[in-house]
This record gives sequence, C-alpha cells and structure tokens, in this order.
Amino acid sequence: MKERLYLDHAATTPMLPQAREAMAAALEEWANPSSPHGEGRAARAALEDARTRIKAALDWPHELIFTSGASEAIALATSCSKADRTIVSTVEHDAVQRAAADAERLPVDRNGIVDGGKLNWLLAGTDSRALVAIQSVNNETGVAQDLTDLDARIAVGGNLLLADCSQSAGKWPLPDADFVAISAHKLGGSPGIGALLVRDLAELHALGGQEKGYRPGTENLPAAIGFAAAVEAPKGWLGRAEGLRDHLDKAIEQEGGTVVARDADRIPTIASYRMPGVAASAQLIQFDMAGIAVSAGSACSSGSLKPSHVLAAMGWDEKEASEVIRVSFGPDTKRADIYRFIDTWKRLAKEAKSRAA
Repeated sequence: MKERLYLDHAATTPMLPQAREAMAAALEEWANPSSPHGEGRAARAALEDARTRIKAALDWPHELIFTSGASEAIALATSCSKADRTIVSTVEHDAVQRAAADAERLPVDRNGIVDGGKLNWLLAGTDSRALVAIQSVNNETGVAQDLTDLDARIAVGGNLLLADCSQSAGKWPLPDADFVAISAHKLGGSPGIGALLVRDLAELHALGGQEKGYRPGTENLPAAIGFAAAVEAPKGWLGRAEGLRDHLDKAIEQEGGTVVARDADRIPTIASYRMPGVAASAQLIQFDMAGIAVSAGSACSSGSLKPSHVLAAMGWDEKEASEVIRVSFGPDTKRADIYRFIDTWKRLAKEAKSRAA
C-alpha cells in the first residue's frame, strides 16, 4: 500500500520536530509558574522567555496572553473588549460565529472579500463603539482580506479590530490590529495552546488570575515552549507551496473542476475545489480510500455535514457548495504529492462523468 498523504494542514499541522523536542525537554523538569519557590521562579522565567520569543518571531511589539487556542482567544476578545457592539464578517470561522452569535453581519462578495462600503455604513451614524471581527485568511478558501485598509476604516471613531490569524500567523506578517487570535497547532506546535495578541491591554476587561489578570488558569509551560520553537522554525517552504497551489489550480480547471475564489488574493497553503456532480462526502471517502487526507471545509464543522456558511455567504447555492473540498499544504508537501492528488481527482471525475453519461 502507498504511504498515506496528508493534505489537511489547515485543520492541523503535525508537530514540527523542533516543537516536539522542545516540549519533551520542558516536560522533564517544570513547575507552576505562579509558585514562589525556586522551581516556580525558573518556570516563570521559561514562560516569559517563550512569550518573548513568540512575539519576536511574529514581529509583534505589544502584549501576548496565552490561551488554550484561537477559539478561546476569540471568545476572550469578544466577551471582554471595551466595545458596545460587535460586527463580524459572514465568512468568519465557527468560533467567531459562536462567540458573537448576536453580532451585526458584514457581507462579502463572490470572492469572499469584505464589503468595504457596507462596513462604512455599519460604522457610520452612531456613537457606539464596535468590535469588528474579520479574518486575515479564511480557513476554508484561503482568501486573504486587506486588513491594513480595513483597520484604517475601523479605527475611525475608536472602533476595534479583531483579526483571526489562525491560518496566516507564522506564514504572513501579522496585521497591526487591536486583537489578534493565533493557534499553535496550525503552525507546527501542539494542540491546546494559542494566544490573544493585544495592542493595548486597556481595551480589555480583566478577569483576574494568571496572564496579568486577563486569563485565569495555570499556564501550559511545556506547550508554550513548543509553541515558541514552532514559530521560530524556518519558513522557506512557503515559496514552494505557492508553486504547488498554482499547479494544482490549473490541473483542476483542466479537468472541469472549479477553483473557489480563483481571482482573489489567497494564501498559498489553502485551496478549495468543486468537482461537479460529486458530493464532497463521497469525494472524502474516495480520497481517504486512496490514502489521501483532505477535508470539506472547516475541521470544526465538516463532521456535521452541514452546508458551508462561508460558501453560502459568497453566493454559492447549496448543491454547488456540497461538492467542494479543501486541500491544504504543510512544510513537507512535495510536488509528487500534488501529482498523486491530481491523478486521484482525475479518476474520480472521470468515473462521475461515466455515471452521468
């Protein structure tokens, strides 16, 4: 049997060797960073060193609050920011949709790009202060938003920007947003740790406890150290990923498939494709049987088989959206892997055409 091929890095990237080794060493000898004794003080020093290293690697000069992941970081920002109301784009991750269920909605166009005119309208004519949640990169389509322009619009009137950078952190520069949510396991660290990056802690209500009073609970020191090692790992593979994605886009189109948001600016590590006439659920089974791991949209919702709210917001009808799968690359993805995926895609598409004939 062929070795299995993993093309679902947007769901989680396997831990990098550097992160595993750093965590293993930290697990050998660690203590509660809040303890006053020598062991506790050493643990505190190691935690602060990890915090400093992550901020430096991400070129973030402000504050960093460790959390259990991006979902908690998002929940912390939406529940504790000093804003009067919340606005979220219609293509945000489920974690944002859950944390801000009553928020005002900001539509997107066919390519998944936020409607700037609608944003201006939502922010105008009111003295209330808004927290606006917009992803840096969409987790299903890879579409990137121009957060520099959007932040300038949002900042007028003292509004706040929350950027979910789970898919872009460690790959692209971070936006200078008021709040940035990141997750270690998306970039080769361990699951169970992430961070909320904060431009100004004065914009966040404190909860008490650890992390300067903003996140109660004993810090996960070994995971934080692994997080730092993962963020510091070389990123030279990203240039290769762009070539792989472009090659895959062209091959899919040649076989009659559709590239989701083909004309949008997209991160090179994520792409979504429609195979007309073949349900995504059937595609996943067939790819899995061929030894290839891909997904249908977000890992947090693909198991429910519910229609993608992201594709619906972009104007896709339910049938079209039900035929879309996501392919995502990581540090070890090679050109031979893309050829193998394309060969399997061709076979499945050919079989579907034969059945339809």
